[in-house]
Amino acid sequence: MTDFLPILMFLAVCAALMLGYPVAFTLAGVALWCAGIGIVTGHFDAQLLFAYPDRVYGIMTNSTLIAVPLFVFMGVMLERSKLAEDLLENMAKACGRLPGGLAISVILVGALLAASTGIVGATVVTMGLMSLPTMLRRGYSPQLATGLICATGTLGQIIPPSIALVLLGDILSSSYQQAQLAKGIFNAAPVSVGDLFVGAMIPGVLLVAAYLLYVLGKGILQPDQTPPVTDVTPVSAMQLCVSIVPPILLILVVLGSIISGAATPTEAAGVGAIAATVLALAKRQLCRSKLTAIVQDTAKITAMVFTILLAASVFSLVFRGLGGETMIEHFFQRLPGGAFTAMLVVMAVIFVLGFILDFIEITFVVVPLVAPALLAMGLDPVWLGIMIALNLQTSFLTPPFGFALFYLRGVAPDEIATRTIYRGVVPFILIQLTVLALVAAWPDLATWLPSVLAKQ
Repeated sequence: MTDFLPILMFLAVCAALMLGYPVAFTLAGVALWCAGIGIVTGHFDAQLLFAYPDRVYGIMTNSTLIAVPLFVFMGVMLERSKLAEDLLENMAKACGRLPGGLAISVILVGALLAASTGIVGATVVTMGLMSLPTMLRRGYSPQLATGLICATGTLGQIIPPSIALVLLGDILSSSYQQAQLAKGIFNAAPVSVGDLFVGAMIPGVLLVAAYLLYVLGKGILQPDQTPPVTDVTPVSAMQLCVSIVPPILLILVVLGSIISGAATPTEAAGVGAIAATVLALAKRQLCRSKLTAIVQDTAKITAMVFTILLAASVFSLVFRGLGGETMIEHFFQRLPGGAFTAMLVVMAVIFVLGFILDFIEITFVVVPLVAPALLAMGLDPVWLGIMIALNLQTSFLTPPFGFALFYLRGVAPDEIATRTIYRGVVPFILIQLTVLALVAAWPDLATWLPSVLAKQ
């Protein structure tokens, strides 16, 4: 019974979530039910539940997590300021005559939007509403257009400042400390959200470059699917600069302050939120009603994140109390191939769970359970975080349950069949799997830049 309770607990959560029950209540409810069963059968110490208030206090006083509402506010503010609309229009005019020029502009704008908002759903929906009708009207293949928008939207998962990386950074930091303490190491160098931001840069650039090469090749080899735009007024250099410089400056200010060590991620998020507000004011896109809506959206998203975090804290507490963490460690240690096989199993599980769980649930529920065991086996925490982020990004694109597909389906025209979206994402899934394999084969792609900056 002791060995099966943690497994049943995890399976019960997955089953309840697939039935559509709210995530937070499912996590906490299943955890308390299993704790009750464990108490009755003598397999769970009820005194462990008294540790939960300390966990709640730790979440309340965690300065890193303050970055979450600030980055969310920055993303929502930029989304409502119509900055992306102007940028896409001018980039399309500048790149339109190139092979696959409109698709190239969508990738560049999507990457900038991802780096500015860090929210996958918002990026997919925004790009779908702005660019999909234009691409279809210009004669682009529906498969290519829908697949490109879904893939570009998921860049917010890996390109900093990503909300996913903020949450992963906090979880991996505590997991790494836990793993080092278990090995008797009390002065291990800490892992920060900034390390993950820096580590994600090269993989993020690789993804964007691979997308660009793919659509450029499409434009050259299959011009009928990516017709050039020749009937638009060329954009002037001044117009292009006015639209492209503000978001680039915003990204440089936020990431530059983190990388240089001038600010923590939380402080940089505050600067980004203020800068986004200034940009909206400069574009005359901010009024009282719009500001109210922005604040309300920020509060809703933030409340959702922290409610799930509090519920996941109950889940992990009970799971550990039932011996689940020890069971995972023993399972990994018995696997042939050591850390490689253990990592492969975890990546496969996270990929499948990405079909039914959002990255927030996976980060708060799955990562705390497996990360300490993996890190105790000697894996680099930054590399592990980037691998998980890339893996989740790929699962969000994979039919039939990828979240990005559902986001686009909600805003795509009725004449676009769901199977068209499914077929459109296949080349981009292969691209992302290739980048994931490259990072797996050469961990330096994720760890080299943080190690260089750490020495300065």
